[in-house]
Amino acid sequence: MPVPAAEVVFASAEALPARIGRDDRPLVVMPYIDAAAAKRSAVQLARRAGTPVSVACIADDRRRGFIAVANAAFRRTDAPYVAYVAQDAFAGRGWLVHGVRALDAGQGGLLAFHDGKWAGALAAFGMVRADWAHGNYAGDLFHPGYRSHYADTELTVLAMAAGALRQDPQAMLVEVDWDKEAAAVSPEDRALYAERAAAGFDGRVSDARSRTLFG
Repeated sequence: MPVPAAEVVFASAEALPARIGRDDRPLVVMPYIDAAAAKRSAVQLARRAGTPVSVACIADDRRRGFIAVANAAFRRTDAPYVAYVAQDAFAGRGWLVHGVRALDAGQGGLLAFHDGKWAGALAAFGMVRADWAHGNYAGDLFHPGYRSHYADTELTVLAMAAGALRQDPQAMLVEVDWDKEAAAVSPEDRALYAERAAAGFDGRVSDARSRTLFG
């Protein structure tokens, strides 16, 4: 039987399967709290991927936070590339295939999608090469101390310091959140980022300017 070009699955964060996705295609991890929004976004992302893809929509039923849910999914996949997105993501055509090609160029570690805000400078929506990401936080995708904010910022700075950050203007993934600019940033996450930045993120980033780029 032919292998489907896209697989979209829904699961609860409290009952994740032992393995998520496939080892021969990228995995898109989408933590969500609104099932209708997640389904609409997942279908659109899959249709515009430009390459076979698995999309895992994971319900944060107990409000553990985006970071904890994404980390749990990352630990359960053998996918070579793992993208992290939110339930309000909207993709440009070929967003994923262009992102994979950008990561493959020079063995990149983190792809920052062009999101209409940071223009690829910060991986608010991003995709990692799994073998690079596994070495950052003992198997987690993000530093587990964060709950909702700044984990993507720290990951971006680590990739920049390692020369592993990649971008492509055709790898477009926009967050459609009408109230985003007015939303409050977690003060706990902000404080943790400042603390970790001051220490060079466990001594991995020595350039003081890099540590304060997004602070």
